[in-house]
Amino acid sequence: MPWCTRSEIREVSNEAQKIYDDIRHGHLLIHAHAEDGHTTVAVGSYLSGGKSVYLHGENHLRQVADTFDSPAQAMVAFEKLHGAAMRPGPTPMTDTERAAARARTSLALRTVEHEPARSEPETVPAYAADAGDHDALLDAFLDAHRDWEKWRTWSDETTHAIHESQTLRIERIHEAPAHETAWTVAAYETPVSDRIWVLTATGATPAPVLQKLLDHLADGHGWDTPPGAPLDEKTIAAATQPLSDAGWKHTVDGRWIRWTSPAADAGVQFDAFAAQHSNQTLATWTVWAGPNPDHPTWALTASPHTPSWLLADLAENLAHATGTRQRQTASRERRTRLATAPSAIPAVPASRTH
Repeated sequence: MPWCTRSEIREVSNEAQKIYDDIRHGHLLIHAHAEDGHTTVAVGSYLSGGKSVYLHGENHLRQVADTFDSPAQAMVAFEKLHGAAMRPGPTPMTDTERAAARARTSLALRTVEHEPARSEPETVPAYAADAGDHDALLDAFLDAHRDWEKWRTWSDETTHAIHESQTLRIERIHEAPAHETAWTVAAYETPVSDRIWVLTATGATPAPVLQKLLDHLADGHGWDTPPGAPLDEKTIAAATQPLSDAGWKHTVDGRWIRWTSPAADAGVQFDAFAAQHSNQTLATWTVWAGPNPDHPTWALTASPHTPSWLLADLAENLAHATGTRQRQTASRERRTRLATAPSAIPAVPASRTH
C-alpha cells in the first residue's frame, strides 16, 4: 500500500484484524469463497445483527467490499461475480494466519482439570444424564451419514456440518461453556434463503438428548415446515403429547405454558408471546433440566416453526428414555501448565476422518 499514509495503513490493517477475529471467534460465518486473480474473495454473514458482507483480499489487506441485508442477497450477488470459481465454506488459512495460530498455541496457558474419582455409573432419566463427548457424537453422526459434509473454521474452534441439500446446517462450537450455546441447527427453504427455523443447545446438554436430535436430523422427517405455517393448539398438543401421556404437570402462567417432570427437575416451556412474533428465529420453546427454566443445568431452545415431529421426538426422549450419570466422589483439582508444542492446525475445508 505505498500510496497510503501511515494512518491509512493502520486503519486498513485494523479493519482486516477485526474481520479475522470475527471469523476466528465464530461471529462471522463464511458461506463461500473464490479465487479472484492473485487474491481471495468470500461472502459471509454476521450471526448477530443480520448483516451479510462481501470480503476482498487476504491477511492485512482483507476488507469489506460490499454489504447486504440478507444472506440470500449476498449469495446471489457473489454467485453472479464468481459462479465458476465459487466454492462452499471458508477459505484455507494463509501462511501468515497459520504462523499466528501456531504462535498463539505455543504460548497459551492451558488449564488442566484432574478428573475426580468416580464410582459405577447410575441409570437416570435422559434429561439428567451426563453430557458425554459432544465432539464424538458429531463425528459418529458424520461418519454414518454421507449426505452430510464437514467444514472447519480457520481457528478449529467450530465445526459446520451441512446437508447435501444445503438447506439444513449444524454449527458445533467445541469449547463452549456448559451454560452457553454449543450447538445450532438451522433449516432453510432454499440454499440461499433466510432461516425457516433454528434450534440451539448448550454445552451441558445430555448425550441421549443430543443423540435423539441427531437421529431425527438423519431421518430427514419434518424439515420442510412451511415458513408461514401457524403454530396453533393442534401443533402444540402434537409436540407435547408424550409429556402429557407420561403424567408431566401442565400449568399456564400468563404467556408461559409449562410441562414439568414428576420430580420437578426438568420441563418444557412454551412462550405464547414469542410464538406470535414476526421473527421466525425467536426462541419459542425451551427444554430444560435443573432447578427451574431461569437457572437450568442445560437448555435447548427452538423457534416458532421448528417441526412438531422433531419436538415430539425430543419430548418422547425426555419422558421415557434413560441415560447414565457418574457420581462424583472427589472435588476437582485445578492446575495450569505452559503448552510447549503447537497443536496441529487442520486444512480447511477438512476432509472427513475415519
